[in-house]
Amino acid sequence: MSTPTLEQFQQQVSELLLRHRSLLDVLSKYGQSGAAVNRAVAKSVTECGCIELNARKQEYPDDVNLEQAKTKLHHHISGELCEHCKDAIKNELGRNLFYMSAMCNLLDIKLDEVVSHESNKCATLGLFNLT
Repeated sequence: MSTPTLEQFQQQVSELLLRHRSLLDVLSKYGQSGAAVNRAVAKSVTECGCIELNARKQEYPDDVNLEQAKTKLHHHISGELCEHCKDAIKNELGRNLFYMSAMCNLLDIKLDEVVSHESNKCATLGLFNLT
């Protein structure tokens, strides 16, 4: 099975969404699915332990340029997601993407245009995007 394009996925979501066709319903489900992504990541730390976090203040050295800073800054993660946690997070991200697509459908926005616009913005701003 080949990976669908964003347009094909958005069409599929349009065909499948039955219960939550109200924009308010989709907004609340999108928020709920985002929280579920956060919870799945947190559980990989607190319940499974396959990854660990060692969060601390980011130190920005004065003597490096922005390109070098990317290698100096920490992501605070040690370890690697186990298959169970990776599957759980992918499932929650998929549900989040489903409701994002549903919101795009209701607002007559093409998901591939959203991705293209953001990609162009990133390409234009480069490291100055700082998001």
